Amino acid sequence: MTIPQEGTQKGLPGEVMMWVLIFSEIAVFGAGLAAFMGMRLTDPAGFAAARTHLMVELAGTNTIILVTSGLFAALAVIATSTRAARGWLAAAAALGMLFLWLKGIEYAAKSAEGITFETHSFFTFYYLLTGFHAAHVLAGIVLLGLVGWSAQPRVIQTGAAFWHMVDLVWVLLFPVIYLL
Repeated sequence: MTIPQEGTQKGLPGEVMMWVLIFSEIAVFGAGLAAFMGMRLTDPAGFAAARTHLMVELAGTNTIILVTSGLFAALAVIATSTRAARGWLAAAAALGMLFLWLKGIEYAAKSAEGITFETHSFFTFYYLLTGFHAAHVLAGIVLLGLVGWSAQPRVIQTGAAFWHMVDLVWVLLFPVIYLL
């Protein structure tokens, strides 16, 4: 395995249009988080009470899963063989599927409790933000599969950049929704 020497990378890794998408998606999630925080200021007791219905341990496990999948995507970028890169991408995608499965368990538990979008504004934001993120995880899994099919270095960099955005967004959502 060879790691590029410092200064050999010219510009952003991957394709420019992916970076445009990444920055726009971060802006959308940022606006959603800002709105969530603004609404929380209007009803701190209600938001605190609603948060007690969340599965914090499961979300923490999902955080570890996504961060690990990000490591696997990074390892795919530095892999020197097509086979190794595909293996790391498959591992990252598999952890993405595990993330979605656990998120489905969490949503099913909320449904069993009768908690919906309309239960409280906390849950409106909870479902919107985590559901939008889950859609990005699903898109990322598909993207990693397509990238693995090609297994060209610049294409892998592009797919990994998107996957890291998915990780980053979750690392921001987790503490704001589940811990604050």
